[in-house]
Amino acid sequence: MTWVQQYQPLGSYLLSALAAGIPLYILFYMLAVKRAAGHKAAFLGTMAAVILAIAAWGMPVGLAVNATLYGAAFGLFPIVWIVVTAIWIYNMTVESGEFDIIKNSLARITDDRRLQAIFIAFAFGSFIEGTAGFGTPVAITAAMLVGLGFNPLYAAGICLIANTAPVAFGAIGIPIVVAAQVTDIDLMRISQIVGRQLPLLSVIVPLWLSVTMCGFKRSMEVMPAIIVSGVCFAGSQFVVSNYVGPYLPDIISAIVTIIGLGLFLRVWKPKNVWHFPDEPPPDAKLMATKFTAGEVLRAWTPYIILAVMVFLWGLDSVKAILNPVSIKFSWPGLHNLVIKTAPIVAKDTPYAAVYNFNFLSAAGTAILISGLISVLFIPNYGYGKAMACFKRTVIQLRYPILTISMILGLAYIMNFSGMSSSMGLAFTATGALFPFFAPILGWLGVFLTGSDTSSNALFGALQKTTAQQIGVDPALTVAANSSGGVTGKMISPQSISVATAAANMVGREGDIFRFTLKHSIAMLMVISVLTLLQAYTLKWMLP
Repeated sequence: MTWVQQYQPLGSYLLSALAAGIPLYILFYMLAVKRAAGHKAAFLGTMAAVILAIAAWGMPVGLAVNATLYGAAFGLFPIVWIVVTAIWIYNMTVESGEFDIIKNSLARITDDRRLQAIFIAFAFGSFIEGTAGFGTPVAITAAMLVGLGFNPLYAAGICLIANTAPVAFGAIGIPIVVAAQVTDIDLMRISQIVGRQLPLLSVIVPLWLSVTMCGFKRSMEVMPAIIVSGVCFAGSQFVVSNYVGPYLPDIISAIVTIIGLGLFLRVWKPKNVWHFPDEPPPDAKLMATKFTAGEVLRAWTPYIILAVMVFLWGLDSVKAILNPVSIKFSWPGLHNLVIKTAPIVAKDTPYAAVYNFNFLSAAGTAILISGLISVLFIPNYGYGKAMACFKRTVIQLRYPILTISMILGLAYIMNFSGMSSSMGLAFTATGALFPFFAPILGWLGVFLTGSDTSSNALFGALQKTTAQQIGVDPALTVAANSSGGVTGKMISPQSISVATAAANMVGREGDIFRFTLKHSIAMLMVISVLTLLQAYTLKWMLP
């Protein structure tokens, strides 16, 4: 028996939206005020969402339970699968001693923490985001920064902030592709508009990272390198997104930035090398050791293989071979039993719930294979040690695994019950000011789901419909959903769980949430003001 969603269970969009936000208020309170462990906050938020869905939105108990379990299953695979395999590779390099060589090689390029953060969190992280997405870059780069000696809180926070610039074009442009699919707006046009919004943010992200770490005055000491990295990335992002398409902006921008910054640092060094005040002094013996080019290449081999494998896994030709080998089934007691209705959709539409266990084509499997191949290159380290390390990694991540599963359960129960739509519809009452709120809607979607792709799927059609009603270019608001969404990634409980796992800060999710919240809101305001101006006074910026 089917159930039709309702979006005004309390009689108005405003009251319904305020009630729908209760699970989020609980999350905010537990993380920001109580500084509770992520799994505890996620449990309370998810339970509140289930109770509200049943009691206020009238969702049948069976549907509510199944929607939550469906989301939790998606959290376990593919999200947790990515996190576990990425941290496993890092743990192997640490156990084998190869990460010491990586630290040494980076220190010889630059021992300055500001520049290492830009190199790894911003540039290398953007490459991983462009190829894999779904939490992979934060999992890898946060672990690397901690291994280099970064303060764990800053390692996690910096990687989350750095992960804003590339998110809209992550995973080979999937967020933009989904936005085009759900709205029937030209794919290239959405890509072009996002490519005329995000570069204005991307160009200042390196400076933002440095100022966050050491303040504006000390950031001036590395301003030449900051300018090189920001211009390389933002310039490439603009050109590729506007003249090539949405599939490669991150990958090309990251490569250009890595090469550009690497070459620049060969001819320029900061006068003062900066480290965190509370970090232990560097291992003088290790830093004095000179490793051969072969040893450095061998140490970096796991990450080189990882980058190549993840890139290959993102290609359509490879996906076409691997995707058919999967277990796909309709989720029992949920698939097509929930009906979405107007004004979210033009006509009543069954809400599909199909679980796809595409093990071979999953990004986590590409990382797993990378690790298995890497074992062959790690000296005195066999598959027995690798499997023991994998087991320890799973145990290490037991609480993040719980947190991510429950957060995805929360997101799915809010989506299937119509609670997310109730919140979104409240924004449509803002009239001519809607372009300012369009990015906020995307930000909310990413906070809820942890994914720019999911946010576009959730609110893309609503953005288009509202823009048409107020006489604004619908492609602008749909693009703004994606651009605004990237600023919500750093405060999404799912992303924070990944970061705490990578930085070995499990239980301190609240500290990271407090760390990133102000940055998230500030970046969101930049995109919101820009979108409002592009809607009325800066129309010439649109393609």
